[in-house]
Amino acid sequence: MTAINTSVFELLKIGPGPSSSHTIGPMKAGYDFHCLMQQLPQEQQEKATELKVYLFGSLASTGKGHGTDRAVLAGLLGYQPESCSPAILDGINPDNPEGILLPLGRLKLLFKPTDMIWDNQQHNYPFSNTIVMRLYSKDNILLEKEYYSVGGGFLQWKGWQEPKQGVPRYPYANAEQLLKQLRKHRLRIDELMLANEIAITGCSKRQIKEKLDHIIKVMQQSVERGIVTEGFLPGPIGLHRKAALLYQRAKAMPRSIDRMLVFLCAYAFAVAEENASGHIVVTAPTCGSAGVIPAVIQVLLKHQKLSRDVVRRALLGASAIGFIAKHNASISGAEVGCQGEIGVASSMAAALIALAYGCDERIALNAAEIALEHHLGMTCDPVKGYVQIPCIERNAMGAVKAWTAYLIAKESLPEWHKVGLDKAIEAMLQTGRDMKVEYRETAMGGLAKVC
Repeated sequence: MTAINTSVFELLKIGPGPSSSHTIGPMKAGYDFHCLMQQLPQEQQEKATELKVYLFGSLASTGKGHGTDRAVLAGLLGYQPESCSPAILDGINPDNPEGILLPLGRLKLLFKPTDMIWDNQQHNYPFSNTIVMRLYSKDNILLEKEYYSVGGGFLQWKGWQEPKQGVPRYPYANAEQLLKQLRKHRLRIDELMLANEIAITGCSKRQIKEKLDHIIKVMQQSVERGIVTEGFLPGPIGLHRKAALLYQRAKAMPRSIDRMLVFLCAYAFAVAEENASGHIVVTAPTCGSAGVIPAVIQVLLKHQKLSRDVVRRALLGASAIGFIAKHNASISGAEVGCQGEIGVASSMAAALIALAYGCDERIALNAAEIALEHHLGMTCDPVKGYVQIPCIERNAMGAVKAWTAYLIAKESLPEWHKVGLDKAIEAMLQTGRDMKVEYRETAMGGLAKVC
């Protein structure tokens, strides 16, 4: 089993919603193809007559509602997820009958709505969410590339190989190996993660701290925008934003457990609604589950008055849970259903809470397992293909389950815990493989079918 050598900042990425696999990954693909087109010799650029984008898997079935066409075009225009403002995305109309002019060296290439081809949901490509881009000179292909959006904003392509990075100082591939490394070297999980991040990326402690602080800042900004924004979410569902209402109701409640839970739900709604609007969020570990961890962090910082340093270290430690889930199963709704998105986010959040409150790593891993266990089998069934119903409420429920999982793990005897995190992740993978394609982000089953 190969060791995990992923950077924390590949897992926690900043970009536009509503779906990391449908917007961030495809925008990266568009940007990569944009760069390849600019590198073509001028004589080939002058021969180009049209560009075709073929979308497969759930990109074909729900990509319109997820804004995949807009994201691809943003990339082809030269924008990247982490620096593309919502205003730019809002200004791109993929259905413009006059088309959109794309840069091609010193020239412009007209991209028409019919050049975005919503192809087969089922296909023979190695990953569900596949994008094929072809630049033509009449009937001849000048340039072609096959991309795979594999979840969480991660992008691969035909011939892709794991990028060469530094070797982790304390290698692990699953939770059992992680615990062994912690015990052998007498480390806290955040210390191990920091050492590995330095070894993998070459960044300094200060740089990693600053990057984590920026991630937390963006998470909080998405919460703060969401709790003051009212109105309807985009799309045909006509769904009211609820975060602002929940936040105001929570403020008016007497101090109680109920009040804290309503705040927690309001914060999760806030980020999920920002995500559904195509605004900037942090993949934690995906856009569709981006509200769970920020909601927990907001409560820890604003209500429990924990220090930013404590929360930063807890987030670093909790990232290990996301790594293990992605490495041994998937965090893509198109691959394993919503258990891989909300389930893993809730699992990470449960570990984060435990670590923030000073619990040892065994309790944190038990909390992570409990949270994931109670999301097993959760389907991904977005109504009308939009990341709104049931996705937004699931972020709130994921945050509440995370807090409950932490309490159960903390107040139980660790030696009584029978199911390890690795077993829960193995079960998630098997369940995802057994799940019908209708229940994996296709909007063809479950709530998407009956609503």
